[in-house]
This record gives sequence, structure tokens and C-alpha cells, in this order.
Amino acid sequence: MCLTSFPRHKEIWSIAFPMLLTGISTPLLGLVDTAVVGHLSEPYYLGAVAIAAMIFNLLFWAMGFLRMSTTGLTAQSQGTAEESLILLRGLVIAMLAGLLLIIFQSAISQLIFSFVDSSEEIIQHAMIYFDIRIWAAPATLCMYVLLGWFLGKEKPFINLMIVLCINIINIILDIVFVVGLEMNSAGVAWATLLAEYIGLIFGVLILKRYVSFGEIKIGAVFKLESLKSYLSINMNIFFRTLFLIACFSFFTLQGAKFGPVILAANAILMNFQTFMAYALDSLAHAAEVLVGKTIFSQDKKKLKSTLMTTAIWSFSIAIIFSGFYLLFGEQLIHLLTSISEVQSMAALFLPWLILSPLLSVWSFWLDGVFIGAGYSVAMRNTMFVSMLAFFVSWYLLLPWGNNGLWAALMIFMFARGISMFVSAYRKNLFI
Repeated sequence: MCLTSFPRHKEIWSIAFPMLLTGISTPLLGLVDTAVVGHLSEPYYLGAVAIAAMIFNLLFWAMGFLRMSTTGLTAQSQGTAEESLILLRGLVIAMLAGLLLIIFQSAISQLIFSFVDSSEEIIQHAMIYFDIRIWAAPATLCMYVLLGWFLGKEKPFINLMIVLCINIINIILDIVFVVGLEMNSAGVAWATLLAEYIGLIFGVLILKRYVSFGEIKIGAVFKLESLKSYLSINMNIFFRTLFLIACFSFFTLQGAKFGPVILAANAILMNFQTFMAYALDSLAHAAEVLVGKTIFSQDKKKLKSTLMTTAIWSFSIAIIFSGFYLLFGEQLIHLLTSISEVQSMAALFLPWLILSPLLSVWSFWLDGVFIGAGYSVAMRNTMFVSMLAFFVSWYLLLPWGNNGLWAALMIFMFARGISMFVSAYRKNLFI
């Protein structure tokens, strides 16, 4: 069947396009964070923000199940009373988790930084960043639930408005605090903290148009059977995300052992990876919603067309990113830092980022498919296998230094795609 015969392009891009804009705006914020700090006098500021961002990836990404499970469950319950109950369950869990992170912030900080092997300056500024940004935890986690719920209801433009609100405010405050007030890495943390809470207020104001909270019975929110099902899905995705974070956190920590220049260069290049990831996620988000709907309605013809069309578009975007990094990668590096030794080091490892989209694309696409289909157990198991592939590869490639570290990361991304393909084939998803 030729590409033009698929009827689902318009429906897919009605979700994917606003989510693409939403996704691109988030790594653009990361690029601004990197740029304002990367033009300071010392590379340890950039290294400190990279370490601190890794820590919050560990804390917040581990709770990414709040967004993923909310999207899948909402897509499968559109038009029913369960929609609002899913939202409230997620918000309650998000708020409790955020408060626990604040309560135990001192213990968390001591534990995590005990594993960081880097210079005294990097650790000092990373801890300053941590002590400020941790207070954004309730807002960040509640935002995961809101964004997942609106996506599940096929309202991606609302997500775009909320994320743009957060990121524009964050960028403005970055410039004011870091460039204007010379607050260094602390300024980046304060900008993020304030932007998250302003974005949450904006999201709740929009939410009031879609949910009448006064009509919801609290007992229904915490109905034991529904709560057990919700938590079961969330725990599988939680462990899947922990395995993912373990690999990326280990990558950052190992880079820190090579010194502040390689750590800063890796931080620059990881912005490229993140930018690509958010763009590919736009098609994954479309797959989440539409696969969830078609499986719920048992429409195998629509399911097949959704899978094929989202796969083709995902691979097309991956090719575009590889070509863009090939042609303009070095220019982007120079935009993000003016430190010549960091520029040279980042250019040395740039080929890995040119290769990355072509190896990573399948795992991003299948993430969306699996979330929509409710395959949370398979997501957990395939991520565990891929994590093992990462650590074995890293150990075997130790003589390659930082190149070996990047090679292990590429093997990890490719292993994710392969293992998920095998799992989907066993579930007869493509038949």
C-alpha cells in the first residue's frame, strides 16, 4: 500500500503538529539555559547545570508515568465520567509525590551528590541549583498530569499554549537573572522554579473550562479497583523510566570523570539529542492517542494505518535531524558556547549525534504505540534488557574513553527499538 493511500495523515498531524511545536519549545529552553551559562567565564558553570539537570531528570522523569498513563487511560475513556476521575487521581498522586520530594530534599541531595565525582566548583554550583529548583516539584509533577490529560482528550493546542507560557517566561527570567543580575547557575534554577508555578496556574485556569470538580464524588476517585489498575500501570512505567534515567545519569556521571571540558562538551551535545527526542515524541504522542482509541474500538484496519503512517513520518523526521546536524552541527555548537576548548571537544564527538536520530527513532515511535496499547509490562521489560546492553557495551568499550561512552548510548537506543519490535511481534500487534 503506498503512502498516499493512508487516510490518517490529517488526523495524525492534527495531534502531532501542535505537539511538535510544544516539544521543540522545551529543548529550545534547554538551549537557552546552556547558552546563557555557556557564555560565562568558566566552564564549571555549564558543567554544574548539566549535573543538576541530570539530577532533576532522575527525580522528575522517574515520575513521567504520571503523564504517560494519564494520556493512555484518558484516550481509552473519552466521553465517559472516568475522564475526570483519571485526572484527579493523577493530580493527587503528583501533589503527594512533589511534597515528599520537598520534605526529604536534604537526604536526597546528600545521597545523590555522594555519587558525583567531579570538581569542587561543579558540585558546589550544582548543589545551589538543586536547593532552589527542588521547590518546583509539586508544580512540575502536577503539570505532567495536566499535559497527559489534555493530550488524551486530543487537545494538543492547549498543551502548546501551556508549555509556551512556561518556556517563554523561563527564557525571559534566564536572561534577567543570569545576564542582567549575574546570578549564574542559581539564576537558571530560580527562572525554572517561577516559570513552573506560573505555568501550573495558567493550566488550572484552562482546566476549569473542561472539568466541573463540584460534580465529582471523592469516593469514585479512590475506588479500590480503579486505583489498583491505575497504580499497576504507573508502577510498570515508573520502573521503565528508572531504567532509562539510570543510563542517561550514568552517561553524565561518567562524562564528569573525564574533566570539566568533556563534561561541558557532552552537555552541549545532549541538547541536540534532547531536541531530536522531543520532535520525535510528537509522532509518538499521536500514536499514543490514536492507538489507544483504535484498540479500544477494536478497529484493526485503523490500527494498522496508524502504525504504518506514524512510523513513516517518524523516520522522515529522523532523517531530517541527521541531515541538519551534519550540515549545521558545528555552527550550533558555537552558538551554545564561546569557550574554544569546549567547542573543539564537542565537534570531535558530533558524529555520534548525526547517527543518533536514525538509531533512536524506533524506540520513540514504539514508546507511543506501547503506551496507547497499554503494554506497560512490555515497556518495563524491554527497557531493562536495553539497560543491560548499555552497561555491558560501556564496560567493553572502556578503552575508547568518551567515544566508548557515546557508542554505548547509541547501542542502548538501538537495543530499545529492537527489543520493542520483538515484543510487539509476539503480541501480534503488526498483524
